[in-house]
Amino acid sequence: MASGHFFWAIFYFACLCSASLANNAKVNFREKEKKILDQILGAGKYDARIRPSGINGTDGPAVVRVNIYVRSISKIDDVTMEYSVQLTFREQWLDERLKFDDIGGRLKYLTLTEANRVWMPDLFFSNEKEGHFHNIIMPNVYIRIFPYGSVLYSIRISLTLACPMNLKLYPLDRQVCSLRMASYGWTTADLVFLWKEGDPVQVVKNLHLPRFTLEKFLTDYCNSKTNTGEYSCLKVDLLFKREFSYYLIQIYIPCCMLVIVSWVSFWLDQGAVPARVSLGVTTLLTMATQTSGINASLPPVSYTKAIDVWTGVCLTFVFGALLEFALVNYASRSADRAADMHRENMKKKRREMEQASLDAASDLLDTDSNATFAMKPLVRHPGDPLALEKLRQCEVHMQAPKRPNCCRSWMSKLPTSPFKNVPCLGRGQCSRSKRIDVISRITFPLVFALFNLVYWSTYLFREEEED
Repeated sequence: MASGHFFWAIFYFACLCSASLANNAKVNFREKEKKILDQILGAGKYDARIRPSGINGTDGPAVVRVNIYVRSISKIDDVTMEYSVQLTFREQWLDERLKFDDIGGRLKYLTLTEANRVWMPDLFFSNEKEGHFHNIIMPNVYIRIFPYGSVLYSIRISLTLACPMNLKLYPLDRQVCSLRMASYGWTTADLVFLWKEGDPVQVVKNLHLPRFTLEKFLTDYCNSKTNTGEYSCLKVDLLFKREFSYYLIQIYIPCCMLVIVSWVSFWLDQGAVPARVSLGVTTLLTMATQTSGINASLPPVSYTKAIDVWTGVCLTFVFGALLEFALVNYASRSADRAADMHRENMKKKRREMEQASLDAASDLLDTDSNATFAMKPLVRHPGDPLALEKLRQCEVHMQAPKRPNCCRSWMSKLPTSPFKNVPCLGRGQCSRSKRIDVISRITFPLVFALFNLVYWSTYLFREEEED
């Protein structure tokens, strides 16, 4: 009986001791974490100014592996030639001075928020224009120290980076924007950056850009040599393709419509001067405004862009339609002057013919003093002026016909005017002015269609060559 009570007392005491030890172990676990941090980062034990040793504790350069996660790309500016990106930047290296006991695997890593407690690589973004950290609600940065001495540094940053662009094929172009990371003070003898194996660059899945599409990205190395030594460098090339549908709707189709509207002038009557002038001037000014608006959104580069060729040719077609009306108006006024001269000549000839008829009548009918009639001879002498005139007229009618001209015969088949009731006093000159309109109705669309064929074939072929 006594032995039974003794057994239960021992069992009860063992349970209390185990509960006490469990509680002490839980408390001591956090205290152990603090002790580890004080032990490895205490004063006089760790110097953040000294870089870690090389691989396997050698005196070689410290190796830092880098990977990034692209969270968003907010804009790609053609005028300032820059782009803005937000990314999570990570670095990982081995510092054997930071090894610690993981207490049987229960302590996976230690977390720090103060970067100045440990040694940090002096990496900087060489093509950076502006940049800032994110501090809402707390600074978006952490440092993890693993039991075997590996250090992981992660931070979220926003950068505005330079992106030199070649706009010769704009807006049918592709642009390559780089993200360059290099060491500022440590040479390759002390520090080497490497891309993390596997997947060094990650991009968010639902990445949307307003006027570009991210086609692909490439990682590479870009070590630079200066007077002070060679420095390790990493780069990411982001290949962006410009979305053409926006420019097709906003630029190309409106320009085509303006050119076609300028051709309406060819179908208006040549006498409708106010309508044709206002149409030509309006389309010309609208096209000039469209061109200036396009150039305002682009940098003033020294070379010719694809959009400059398009707007320049469209502006030339609109201006040519206005010049065509000036030519038609000049031909019409020449026809009016010819018609006036023709009327004057006809009136003069009519008066001469009337006078000649009166003279002939006076020669045929001649009365003497006895009121008797005398017959004039029917055959005139060779020196008679009236006979010479008749002879010249006969020679004119008996001249051989001229050889037909192919161009003139084709031109004569063209309709002179769509308005059948419009009078034409000077027929030769008036039909010429109307034929100018008819030829323009055919020539302008054909030349513009040929230009489109050459333009799109040339620039699309050049785009494929660059790919």
